Amino acid sequence: MRQALGSVETRSLVAAIQAADTMVKSADVHIVDLNIVGSAVVAAIVTGEVAAVKAAVENAAETAGQLGEIVATNVIARPHDEVDKLLDVLL
Repeated sequence: MRQALGSVETRSLVAAIQAADTMVKSADVHIVDLNIVGSAVVAAIVTGEVAAVKAAVENAAETAGQLGEIVATNVIARPHDEVDKLLDVLL
């Protein structure tokens, strides 16, 4: 994997959908998954260039935070190739 990964975890499906929408509208990123973790936690995961992913995650956290609780945000700038294998298994 050559591109960055970014995620926004919320405690609301609606907020996670809003986060995903905000991320793709605010930067050149692509949605990898909208993962329902459990206990109402939903993670929106995107990929793209590092700067785009950082901007997308920051914008999404701000927007989605108005609708629900933000559990966590994360950006992995250059994930190792092994992370690809992990994502293939999870998705």
